Amino acid sequence: MGAETASVAVIFWYGILHAFGPDHLTAIADFSIGRGGKKTFLSVGAFAIGHGLMLFVFAKILEHYTIPHALLAYGDMIASSVIISIGVYFLTMVYQNKIHLSSHIHDNKKHIHVWFGDEHKHEYTRTSAFGMGVLMGIGGVRGMLVTLGVLHGQAVGFTMILAFVLGVMGVFFTFGLVILWINKDIMTNIKNVRRVFTAVGIVSILAGGNILLA
Repeated sequence: MGAETASVAVIFWYGILHAFGPDHLTAIADFSIGRGGKKTFLSVGAFAIGHGLMLFVFAKILEHYTIPHALLAYGDMIASSVIISIGVYFLTMVYQNKIHLSSHIHDNKKHIHVWFGDEHKHEYTRTSAFGMGVLMGIGGVRGMLVTLGVLHGQAVGFTMILAFVLGVMGVFFTFGLVILWINKDIMTNIKNVRRVFTAVGIVSILAGGNILLA
């Protein structure tokens, strides 16, 4: 096995391990809970692509410029602050009774819609999965990808980033199946919807707070 092949394999495995971080799984739950199957997996894919793209951009910058380690640490603060903000938002929506549920039958299948805001406007305002991936990528810039690709003198190429994204996607799509099950089988009435968003909100605050305090 050549050095480049070994690096790609290591980064793919790192992508898998990286995806298991509680902050990443919490972020997936934040933007995919209450959505249909197609939107859930599109959101997961967008998150993984945004995450890998930002990591690639920063890795390229670090190949040519030295950025103080303390400055890179602010990325973790940005990512965790976003997660906390989403958690607070969810809890606020639950407290103000601004999370709503409706269902209808289409092609002999039951479709459930969850939205925030005015009950009669049927608005659905949610976080951008790609944007969240970019922000989380800023938080992960100090990870093994940068260490292996830059500090050891090996350029970070597209293949390496692709391997990382594929490793991340494998875990995220698996977790997406769990979210899909919750969306279909648990969130069938408004009480359960509010309970789920309350739980996700609390977990988001705890996960983000844990990063800030670490």
